[in-house]
Order: sequence, then C-alpha cells, then structure tokens
Amino acid sequence: MADIFNSLGQPIGPPLDEWTARPRPPATPMVGRTCRLERLDPARHAAELYAAHRTAPDASHWTYLMVGPFKSLAAYDSFLTAEAAKSDPFHHVVIDAATDKAVGMANFMRIDPANGVIEIGHVAYSPLLQQTSAGTETIYLLLRRAFDELGYRRVEWKCDSLNSASRRAAERYGFHHEGVFRQATVYKGRSRDTAWFALIDRDWPAARTAFERWLAPDNFDAAGLQRRSLRDLRAHP
Repeated sequence: MADIFNSLGQPIGPPLDEWTARPRPPATPMVGRTCRLERLDPARHAAELYAAHRTAPDASHWTYLMVGPFKSLAAYDSFLTAEAAKSDPFHHVVIDAATDKAVGMANFMRIDPANGVIEIGHVAYSPLLQQTSAGTETIYLLLRRAFDELGYRRVEWKCDSLNSASRRAAERYGFHHEGVFRQATVYKGRSRDTAWFALIDRDWPAARTAFERWLAPDNFDAAGLQRRSLRDLRAHP
C-alpha cells in the first residue's frame, strides 16, 4: 500500500470518499448445493437441532462454545427462543439438503454496518454437519452474503485460543490470524484468551474462487472424497 500523507506530513489511511454504511443482513435464506441457511425459528428447528446434537458420543463439541451442553429439549428450546428474539447475534440454522433436517447453526454477530465489519460466530455444528461439504458450504454462503451481497469490508472469526479445531478451520477457510487477545473473556467459569482471525474484501476474490472450486461436484470422487483440498486450491489456484 502506497504511503498517504495529510497536509501536516503525517501518514494516514487510504480515503474512502464513496463509503456508505452497509445494510444489515436480511432474513432471506442462503441456498447452496448441499445445504441452505435460514433464520432460526425455534418452533421448527429446536427439536431437530437437539436430536442432531444428541448423536454425539459425548459433550466435547460444546466445550469451547459460550453455552451448552443442554440437558433437555426444554432447556435448549428456551435458550433458542431467547436468542431468536435478538437481531445480534443473527442466528442461522443449517438445513441439510439431502435430509431437509436442521443439523447445526452458524451466525452473524457483532454486526457493525457503519464500518462494514461483521463476525461469523457461535458456529455450533452437530456431528451430522462436522467434516462435511455442507459444513464448508455454510461458511462460503455466509461469506458470500457478507462480501458480495452486502458489501462488507471485513469478516471476523474469533475463538478460544485453545480451540485448535476452530483455529484450523479458520485458516482452512482462508482467514488470516491477527493475534491473541489475552484474558479477553470469562465463560463457563474460566478465563479465555481469544484468537482473532479475519478476511477482508481484497482477500475475498481468491478465497471465493477456492471455495467454489472445492465445492464443485467434480472435486469429489464416487465415494464423496475430495480430490483436492481447500488449502491446496487456495495455495495453487
């Protein structure tokens, strides 16, 4: 980036003369080949989500989430009902295209239209969504909405710095690690250092191409195994 100086000789950031605040995310569904994302409706989704999470052999996939595990459907439904009334976080349910069942959630949060910044957070995948094409397509659909449809400049991803799976996922999706905020949060009675990742608008075209090439049907063999990894497609377009 070329250095820009004001009239006092001080370096300043590039001008954004035509910048305007971005729209807030709409409630319209995001539809992909393997899944669709729709706004959380506890009356339709709570039972399916609870059943999907119950397929896990233990509660380890809740360890790094701010909430859970939930001991009953009633408790989970109560939580979802309270969350559905909020505009931030803006909760999305992932519907598996093959079964038409809810299998997880991934949400927009810390929505900052004035600065064009938005976070993908509370990614709560049940075992039915973990390590699937639909899990990857979920993130692609959220990024496509943020960058292509709404014109945001920056999408963030944050997680407990000890959550190695979430850190690997962020890097696989093309997010850049920006640092660790020490003792940033207290949750579930313990301290959390938060790892920060982000994609910005100039990163997105290359990341989008890699996502789309990875998600293409011809990238998978007859057994559904990938021919090329997302990391490889991003490194070697």
